[in-house]
Amino acid sequence: MSRPPLPPFDPATAAQKVRMAEDAWNTRDPARVALAYTPDSCWRNRVEFLEGRAEITRFLTRKWSRELDYRLQKELWAFRENRIAVRFAYEWHDDSGSWFRSYGNENWEFDAEGLMRLRIASINDAPILEAERKFHWPLGPRPADHPGLSSLGL
Repeated sequence: MSRPPLPPFDPATAAQKVRMAEDAWNTRDPARVALAYTPDSCWRNRVEFLEGRAEITRFLTRKWSRELDYRLQKELWAFRENRIAVRFAYEWHDDSGSWFRSYGNENWEFDAEGLMRLRIASINDAPILEAERKFHWPLGPRPADHPGLSSLGL
């Protein structure tokens, strides 16, 4: 299975890959998101270590059952050959209605078919007031005209 754009990345294809990942994650569909990773993909997400699509799918199912009304933005930070670094922020609330903005960085490595074989994520959560939210689009992909992380001062 091939997932263009394929490495080696240039500025346009790296940015496209980042936006495709953002759009997929904003579906909150674990099975769909997992298809972007190699069958034996390795992840470090905070303190969890995952291997393979089945574990990724289970992880994302748990994640989005706790992180409600999840909205994510990613921004390209750097790239080289088959690697991309991104920074991101996402907003969500828990089942008690408390809102959070989670910030982080990810390092990605892709195979020749454009599937991610390695994802290393460092993430911090900050409580916010609902009035401090910046991501107000309807659930699903971020509209093309919505300001990005840098424009929002994040």
